[in-house]
Amino acid sequence: MNFKRLLALSTISLAILSPTAAHSTYPGKPVTLIVPYSAGGPTDTFARALADVWGRKLGTTVVVENRAGAGTMVGTETVAKAPGDGYTLLLATVAHSVNPSLHERLSYDPIKDFKSVGLAAKAPLVVVANKNLPANNLNEFLEYLKKNQGKVNYASAGLGSAPHLGGALLNYLGGFETTHIPYRGSAPAMADVIGGHADFMVDSAPTGLAQVNAGTVRLLATTMKERLPQTPDTPALAEVLPDYEAYTWNAVLVPSSTSAEVIEKLRATLEASLNDPDLIEKAKPMGLLLESNPTPEALDAFIAAEIEKWKSVVKQSDMTRN
Repeated sequence: MNFKRLLALSTISLAILSPTAAHSTYPGKPVTLIVPYSAGGPTDTFARALADVWGRKLGTTVVVENRAGAGTMVGTETVAKAPGDGYTLLLATVAHSVNPSLHERLSYDPIKDFKSVGLAAKAPLVVVANKNLPANNLNEFLEYLKKNQGKVNYASAGLGSAPHLGGALLNYLGGFETTHIPYRGSAPAMADVIGGHADFMVDSAPTGLAQVNAGTVRLLATTMKERLPQTPDTPALAEVLPDYEAYTWNAVLVPSSTSAEVIEKLRATLEASLNDPDLIEKAKPMGLLLESNPTPEALDAFIAAEIEKWKSVVKQSDMTRN
């Protein structure tokens, strides 16, 4: 073997072994975005819209995989224990910040086992009820809850999910006693509200308003401090309960062993996706507020603040029993 050929082979070998070279080829195969809820719910709907655009920015296919169960803990644990190679991502929600307060022991650490890529979106919630519930507006609804303590139930996407938080906060601030019924995702929860097996639900605006427009449920209130532009005639709960505000969010996390180079590639392409006109247009009917400048640092601070916020609510409202 002559010297030039030996030198060429050595150069190729070093390139293969070099971490920088390996990162420069990322992604070399499809990327999996884990959604810790069942298919058909609001997080899943947004994930699929995001994956379509994000895949084009990344130059590969982004596959949405639903891993529902245990209040998002099944899907979250899957990502926590995955290789940090950038091929397994988590689309986390507010449940990620609540689970540490709801459960004495988790199979993962919500801070130490993950690294942040960026916040993707915030989503307001809406209060919807079965059409047979004898309440046509917010005041009648609150009066009905007051007169029927312990007799009314509400559905949610699972323990610690945004719909659960919204219902628990309503109980706590309004002094109501309603029974929480957790489901494996928003879709089956909404199905039971429509069918009359559950009385009401604090659901995400995208899926909740879709059912309102379809005429299957009754819209009673929204949950941000201000009324939603999509429903200007519907009051915000804060108009009656001034301290009430609840919303969910979607953020991208990766296993803690993921390199800074891969995270930056994901962050940059996530930002490009969230500012893409195609995704912006798809997000409008979902009621989502897309984050235009996602950064790991901002998401770290946001999640830390969310953990502290909901720790107080969980303790004061005894959410583990409601």
